Amino acid sequence: MKPDLREALQTRILIGDGAMGTYLYQMGFPVGVSYEEFNTLRPDVIEEVHRRYYEAGARVIETNTFSANPENLARYGLEDETEAINRAGVSVARAAVGADAYVVGAVGSIRAGKRQNIGIPELERSFKRQIGALIDEGVDGILLETFYDLEEMALALRIVRELSGITAICQFAVEETGRTRDGVKLHEAFEQLRDGGADIVGFNCRTGPNGILRAIDRIEAPVSLPLSVYPNAGIPDYVDGKYSYTASPEYFADMARRFADRGARLIGGCCGTTPEHIAAVAASLAGYVPQPGEAEHGGDRQKTAAETAPPVPPVSQPELHVTKIEEPPLTTLVRQRHTVIVELDPPRDLDIRKFMAGAAALKAARVDAVTMADNSLAVTRMSNLALASLVKERLGLRPLVHIACRDRNLIGTQSHLMGLDALGIDHVLAVTGDPARFGDLPDSSSVYDLTSFEMIRMIKQLNEGIAFSGKPLKQKANFVIGAAFNPNVRNLDKMVKRMERKVETGADYIMTQPVYDAGLIARIAEATKHIKVPIFIGIMPLASGRNAEYLHNEVPGIQLSDEVRRRMAGLEGEAGRAEGVRIAEELIDAALPHFKGIYIMTPFMFYDMAVRLTEYVWKKTER
Repeated sequence: MKPDLREALQTRILIGDGAMGTYLYQMGFPVGVSYEEFNTLRPDVIEEVHRRYYEAGARVIETNTFSANPENLARYGLEDETEAINRAGVSVARAAVGADAYVVGAVGSIRAGKRQNIGIPELERSFKRQIGALIDEGVDGILLETFYDLEEMALALRIVRELSGITAICQFAVEETGRTRDGVKLHEAFEQLRDGGADIVGFNCRTGPNGILRAIDRIEAPVSLPLSVYPNAGIPDYVDGKYSYTASPEYFADMARRFADRGARLIGGCCGTTPEHIAAVAASLAGYVPQPGEAEHGGDRQKTAAETAPPVPPVSQPELHVTKIEEPPLTTLVRQRHTVIVELDPPRDLDIRKFMAGAAALKAARVDAVTMADNSLAVTRMSNLALASLVKERLGLRPLVHIACRDRNLIGTQSHLMGLDALGIDHVLAVTGDPARFGDLPDSSSVYDLTSFEMIRMIKQLNEGIAFSGKPLKQKANFVIGAAFNPNVRNLDKMVKRMERKVETGADYIMTQPVYDAGLIARIAEATKHIKVPIFIGIMPLASGRNAEYLHNEVPGIQLSDEVRRRMAGLEGEAGRAEGVRIAEELIDAALPHFKGIYIMTPFMFYDMAVRLTEYVWKKTER
């Protein structure tokens, strides 16, 4: 009888297996299919992979169930097969290896670091189905791997403990940041997992051996649990349409000894590793005897050469000249007096003269900020970052930049925000963005790596000096973050609840869609009187009768009252714009007693309409 897995890891080093997915890819199986379904469709293939790792020296074998949860299997229409696929994964692994091997149920992150809007109830249901099936089939332990956030890891661990006292291994996917993706220091995360019932903690995926070694060395305090490490085989290369990994088995073997010296008790491989890598690790660690107490790692590590080197004299830096806006943030201004934001659309061509003339006219009218959408309605326009910089530097006018979730992945979004910070552009509005298929380039992709809620939270993280990845940024950003609110709905209370969630997530102010009903303005004021952040009520003057009908019938989030549509019917040109301004002035009259923030949207670059309405606000409030 082999000892219990947790007991075995107290006295010796166990060799884990290597990659499954990338190894199947190397064997010629295509991407875009569910490799987990192979447990039932091609058990012979999965059994052969397990056998190769066992013969290479692995004695901890992971089931082929990393993504076998209902959320991921649903991509292939397999969510109803969750239990069957997981059970088959256990039986296939058992059949492939000897009695001296431990079979652990592999459970991957569902959120997978993508900031998907998957709530706790959905996570709990998915994990219970997968983990329950693995435990019922008799695994020796559960390996929770490639988790980015402590919140999700702690949830999965809690479910393991509710179902069984089985050995639980918890592995994060991090770089050398010393933090999880949700900003928790590693030693604190490991302590919380230990208190939650984890038996082994560690790292896998995301980086190669060197990155994981650095992550271990950055653990700030001792953690009295055995450590597990499953690095990738370096960084993947993409050549001639195929992925390959560069870390050799010999390099892996050398790094395995370093992991063992730092207290690792379970050492295997992740993406790009093969049976040859595992064989090299097993040979390198043959006869290695852990020293008593060695499993307690972190805190008292030896400092690196860089850390012990004498300090380098500071190098004088040229002073950066960035135009500063002398006024306090909008969130402060609007609590002191009425405040006006005006939206001015970036051009759809390369000529910025009219845009800059409009911004200059708005500056002369004393607007407090000019705001620029981010390719609104999915129509390609000039970069609002570039125009914001010009407005700020040339006119001394505060820009407020919209950031759409649609157009940039996590990398591009953080890069964009870092650029804004460098330019001193600190007021932003986080929006979802209209789907690309409805714009002028319908074949382009909508990214949506983030929801607007997640965008707000991630920008707040930059304000704490922490990158999206969890890395420190050396200094803190200073963004003032806005969120959008659509009151033109049947169930206003439901949308107010959504607003509350945005404020709880970190929104500093709210900007509404345009409102065309004085009665609705009063209802918004009553429904949001408990909201603690400022609200800027949206006012967009109509340019013509056709414009009114288009907005009412075709643009999401805008609804005109019957009275406004009647007044605009048949009006075009100067007559239409004049009536549009009169209606907007009446709406401003209705808004001013309730809201100090006024958000004016400029139609069709008729910036003279926005100037007139701005002057009207000052006329009404500066008496």
